[in-house]
Amino acid sequence: MSATFTITIDGRPVEVQPGESVLAAARKLAIDIPTLCYLEKCGPLNSCQVCLVKLNGKLVPSCGTNVAPGMAIESETEEVHEARRTALELLFSDHVGDCLSPCHRLCPLGLNIPVMLRHIEAKRLPDAAGLVRNALPLAGVLGRLCHHPCEQGCRRGNWDDPAAIRDMEKFVSDWDFGTSAQKDPVGTTPSRKAATRKRIAIVGGGPTGLAAAFYLTREGHAVTVIDRRSKPGGTLRDIPEHDLPAAVLNAEIGLLGRMGIKFTPEVELGNQVSLAELSRDFDAVLIAVGELKPHEVVALGLPASSASLKSDPNTCQLPIERVFAAGSAVRVQKQLVKAMSEGRAAAECVHRFLIGQPVRRPEKPFSSIMGRLETRELRTFLQTANKSASVTPCDRCAGHSREEAALESSRCLHCDCRSSGNCVLQHYAQVYGADANRFRPERRKFEQQLQPGGIVFEQGKCILCGICVKLTELAAEPLGLTFIGRGFDVQVAAPFDHNIEDGLKQVAAECVAQCPTGALAFASSTEPGAALGGTIPVEPGR
Repeated sequence: MSATFTITIDGRPVEVQPGESVLAAARKLAIDIPTLCYLEKCGPLNSCQVCLVKLNGKLVPSCGTNVAPGMAIESETEEVHEARRTALELLFSDHVGDCLSPCHRLCPLGLNIPVMLRHIEAKRLPDAAGLVRNALPLAGVLGRLCHHPCEQGCRRGNWDDPAAIRDMEKFVSDWDFGTSAQKDPVGTTPSRKAATRKRIAIVGGGPTGLAAAFYLTREGHAVTVIDRRSKPGGTLRDIPEHDLPAAVLNAEIGLLGRMGIKFTPEVELGNQVSLAELSRDFDAVLIAVGELKPHEVVALGLPASSASLKSDPNTCQLPIERVFAAGSAVRVQKQLVKAMSEGRAAAECVHRFLIGQPVRRPEKPFSSIMGRLETRELRTFLQTANKSASVTPCDRCAGHSREEAALESSRCLHCDCRSSGNCVLQHYAQVYGADANRFRPERRKFEQQLQPGGIVFEQGKCILCGICVKLTELAAEPLGLTFIGRGFDVQVAAPFDHNIEDGLKQVAAECVAQCPTGALAFASSTEPGAALGGTIPVEPGR
């Protein structure tokens, strides 16, 4: 074996062997250089240009540049990051597809609605309940009272009626509580991270305060909710029984208690407890007391603007150490889900403060956006959806049955990307703050090829990385895949006018797993590749 030598990357020495790539050397130092067209078994393909580093004053692809003695590589400078960001944005210039569906993007609490609907359609109700419970505080309340902005964005509504998303949330939460054999409904307890030993006091047990308590508890913090009322719930306790049964609200709050949230009732800030006491006993304090009257603001003795507390809109912080404020105490919130989303934002700010990170509200998840669809494009999505009209439950009081809920959920157009959350392009676009529209002209039409064996090919998402072409070559596929066309018209296809699936008799699952953008996917996520050779894990370090 040839003698090893040392190079430096960002001033850090690393021992390498002749023939190694700069990318491999960087991975030894746990430096995350983005790659879209690189797979170790395929070798460097040098097509995406997002793995750039700086060497001797020039930008070079790290996957295709071999190490040499005396190398000094720059990987994490702003110049390099800008080059990678530009490379990503150029890939989006011809990208056709949404990462997140419009309903998902419009949900103020970020519920992955299409995945929930697919679970309900397949009658995987425990999975649906786990998804909903981990995303939404007071899911049964939202399933009855949310003004459902998600349904305003549902593309099915441009054809006939939008999917009944709020009703499906209600169905899942009611089913979840109804599965309990105990007298008092238990429901699925949301997951929690390991305990941090940080203690937070939340003053106010209304929608904003309870939402903040939910998200902070999920992060592993110990939360105590202090409220002047005898029972938590705030203004939700004033809703008529026929709109929000007390049993539902009590069950949802009971679920928060089982998460570990402590409730201290009949304690009012400024009377039974002071802010100074709370600041002394807790690592952070969040004030979410609801809408205030001028005299109440004065009585609290806190920084105010008119009849509201004055907090930093970007951090939710008051100009008092370790004290935050949110909800109608800062700005009146008329819509339940918006009040809860403010609780979520405040929880993020408090959490980041407690773990020593820069305090800020949550970032929006990255998504490429197609915009409004033409009728022909809607018809393409309808290929995989139930064509029937919206399902009205036979018993309106009881709500949807399992069969009715499954039928309603099957109307979803699946306009989210099948690889969202596992897409390498989406991931690095978020990391580098890419602008998907920077170089985008008028987009081309959305196309979707449904293959007989269950593969879906969306040409508009293909970045011509070459991985699938190389994998079919390595596997000696009888037909395989290749590039056809010239210039801007180059496409991946099977030769001789065959369909994509004809070229993927042996490595379909591997090609789907390693596709960096979701251009290749399986139509069903329940048993990917079952008829095509099983599943292949994504290569580590991609």
